[in-house]
Amino acid sequence: MEKLLEMAKKVCDQAEVYSYEPATSSVLFENAKLHNIESSIHAGVSLRIIKDGKLGFAYTRNILNRNEILQNALDSLEGKVEAEYDFPLTTEISNLKTFDSSIEDLTTSRMVEELNRISEQFQSKTDAEISLDSYKHIEKIMIINSKGTDINSKNGGFGFYLGLIFPGGASSISRSQSYFTFKKTPQNLVNEMIEFYNSSKKVIEPKSGKMKVLWMPNSMHTLTWRILSGTSSKSIYEKISPIAEKIGKKIFDKKLTIHDAPLDDKYPWARAFDDEGVNCHPLSIIENGVLKSFYYDLNFAQKLNKKSTGHGYRTSRWGGEAIGIKPNPNLTHLQIKPGNTSFSELLKFMDKGMIIEGAMGAHSGNIPNGDYSVGVSPGFYVENGEIIGRVKDAMIAGNVYDTLKNVIAIEDTLHPSWSGRFPAILCDDVSVATKK
Repeated sequence: MEKLLEMAKKVCDQAEVYSYEPATSSVLFENAKLHNIESSIHAGVSLRIIKDGKLGFAYTRNILNRNEILQNALDSLEGKVEAEYDFPLTTEISNLKTFDSSIEDLTTSRMVEELNRISEQFQSKTDAEISLDSYKHIEKIMIINSKGTDINSKNGGFGFYLGLIFPGGASSISRSQSYFTFKKTPQNLVNEMIEFYNSSKKVIEPKSGKMKVLWMPNSMHTLTWRILSGTSSKSIYEKISPIAEKIGKKIFDKKLTIHDAPLDDKYPWARAFDDEGVNCHPLSIIENGVLKSFYYDLNFAQKLNKKSTGHGYRTSRWGGEAIGIKPNPNLTHLQIKPGNTSFSELLKFMDKGMIIEGAMGAHSGNIPNGDYSVGVSPGFYVENGEIIGRVKDAMIAGNVYDTLKNVIAIEDTLHPSWSGRFPAILCDDVSVATKK
């Protein structure tokens, strides 16, 4: 890496070398049987250069051929992508606990044994199709640049995904957890899934209309996707955010507080610095319903005359390899502050309503404007505080800036989910369309 940086510095104004080394082992069960065991290591580097205010970018897995990656980065300058920002000088980073060395000794045999144990319980107590996944993941990140930054981190984690699929379809009840090292699946989580599944086997067809809706953590990305879009510096720069002029104004119910917590090392994957080498800090997005902040990477911070908030990440909602993605603004450690209401108490608030366990088509609708229209997969209908059945072929639609103004209560527990850690949130007056 150092040799590549020195070569790049001779032919451009600024340079950055980013090294990413992920190692993953995973175990997959389908139909309650072992389906696949896989291990992979995909080390690689990417090079960003800035010359005459233009950005060059290239990446490779062949880290021995430095001339090739440098020439590719130089060739990409022909794209004339503007880059008027400077790479940062970062000399000190937060000391976080992100790695437990015992995870290195975790074998796939141990993961198979644990999934077998859970599979047997699900088989004996449900008629579901059983889908289980377990993994261990270790990653090393290093960033050096021409300003003198030379920082690195090592993260590791063990996690699992449990799915109970309803017969004759693809909808399922699913739960996931992640830890720093191996832990047995909590029995209360297994029991919760079994109870949830068995109480919702009956298919019912309630009437359409506006009703109370309980957003489960698995469906929360429907809402958070719109929030991330509205508060992104990219959306502000492109003038597509409906809340661009609302800093300091109340846009949601006062019960709602949303923040990004990259330094929270109670959980795996905390980060001391982003993928541009900028120090990470906690960032309040919404506080008691009031819009507090937008988030910035180096590029859009410069365009908007702001400072990076440490949110330049090499991520994409549609997947891809970190070394092949240029940094862009992203909230990767999003949390919604828990309330003081248990899940069972949330149900009691529902005289009639729908639990949204999963959502299909969260990408549909005008995301920058906050609109959503998604399939409920699955949804559970509640009457008088009890689940009375499962709803098929239902749709839910609205606008996040309307939906989150009508928050009845928030669960008292955080759950890991696709885009962060969230409690269940109960909202009122949400439009649900069913066959009736």
